[in-house]
Amino acid sequence: MIDGGPLTIEDVRRVAVDGAQVTLGPKARELLAAAHGAVSKVAAGDTPVYGVNTGFGSLSHVRVRPDALRDLQKNLVLSHAAGVGDPLPKPVVRAMLFLLAASLARGHSGVRVLVVERLLDLLNHQIIPVVPERGSVGASGDLAPLAHASMVLLGEGMVWHGGEQVDAVTALKAAGLAPIEFEAKEGLALLNGTHLMAARGALAFAELQPVLAAAVGVAAMSIDACMASEAPLDARIHAARGQPGQMAVAKCMRELLAGSQILPSHRDNDPRVQDPYSLRCAPQVLGAAIDQLHAQRQVIERELGAVTDNPLVVAAASGGFEIVSGGNFHGMPLAIAMDCSAIALCHIAGISERRSYWLLSGHDTVNPVKPHLAGNPGLESGLMIVQYAAAACVNELQSLAHPASVGNVSTCGGIEDYNSFGPLAGWQLDRGVRLLRDVVAIEWMVMAQAIESHRPRRSGNGIERMHAMLRKLVKPLTHDRSPATDIQTISQAISAGSLGCDGLTFGL
Repeated sequence: MIDGGPLTIEDVRRVAVDGAQVTLGPKARELLAAAHGAVSKVAAGDTPVYGVNTGFGSLSHVRVRPDALRDLQKNLVLSHAAGVGDPLPKPVVRAMLFLLAASLARGHSGVRVLVVERLLDLLNHQIIPVVPERGSVGASGDLAPLAHASMVLLGEGMVWHGGEQVDAVTALKAAGLAPIEFEAKEGLALLNGTHLMAARGALAFAELQPVLAAAVGVAAMSIDACMASEAPLDARIHAARGQPGQMAVAKCMRELLAGSQILPSHRDNDPRVQDPYSLRCAPQVLGAAIDQLHAQRQVIERELGAVTDNPLVVAAASGGFEIVSGGNFHGMPLAIAMDCSAIALCHIAGISERRSYWLLSGHDTVNPVKPHLAGNPGLESGLMIVQYAAAACVNELQSLAHPASVGNVSTCGGIEDYNSFGPLAGWQLDRGVRLLRDVVAIEWMVMAQAIESHRPRRSGNGIERMHAMLRKLVKPLTHDRSPATDIQTISQAISAGSLGCDGLTFGL
């Protein structure tokens, strides 16, 4: 139920991915009715108010007569549906509609209850607008994507319904619904928000949580797989620095390694004075990335309770309501948050790939596993090329980490002269989470195979639990075979939350 309050990332995931039904609560209905009454009074008056009885953007100086206000809103939506490129993924469109409805329901936009109900009808009847991926610059709202979604309420555009792509009127009729006309400000309210950006961010963070747990879990496994020292995990080291993510990662790794028979087997006769950074500094690197992601997730969560329309219907000091213009539609908070998150993902993936490389290279004299973990090196290549795949993912992540928000292109005759480009930041983050998951899956494959080489000695209780779970899904490597299916299987298990530090949190 949306009732004027904030949503959670899990709410967004349940509606967008699981198809949960959504209802409009009584408090939201009251808020909507009050704000709509305020807009109706302005629309009937002589005072020019942006978005109600004027043009838009650089045309805001043009006054629109009262008998043309419905045409004004319809024309706005149709003219702004100018997106290009492939369609957005269906869960992203559903999340965008859900966030739009929740924002309008907070009673600062002035739309009718009917408009929000119809948005919920689209969600509940599985009518998913076909929305081109490109077109929003992340300011003045996600105009083009939201226009493509909103025009469906008018009976315009194409949708997915019943497993196929059909025109909006056909889908609405099949669901027992009819197109509606927009009244004063309603078209603008539907377009003027950060809902595509916020949808991308929320879904990316929903996907990211189990990947982080898996990344920390396999970092712990790598300590035993590479016969590294556990000394750098000493709680006193991390307390001396005081970084919360670092301390949490080290604690998790210690707990997973507790009871290991591998650690003491080489503790007293280990000629390697210090391990490579990818092993020794795992808590510092992973912790830094996790702390950053925690901060950026909070930005996304705040946006899930926000109103990003313009102008807004707000309480007047003298009582009643007034309509005030501002800039809440600007996506810079989200753009910077997602740009920073993409950088953090690079380091989680990068240090994971380095550990896989170290073990597969065969240069470690302390842990002389066969090169590339091949059973018969030379005749067989073992896991040689999975590291190539991880390297390719890491390279792409490095490209995706170039911030979308740092460059500006002016729009709308210079009135909208500084944009966020948050939609691209969201796309990059979404792609980055998927790449990271594959890199971590590859490390799981490598380290689980390396643990086999230490038998009959066992790793820590937590590591062995995860190893056994992995072996239920993927058999050990006994001869050369295509690893692609195994990587995909492990990646899917990570996404489902089946692998990682069970019951431990990292600030996210």
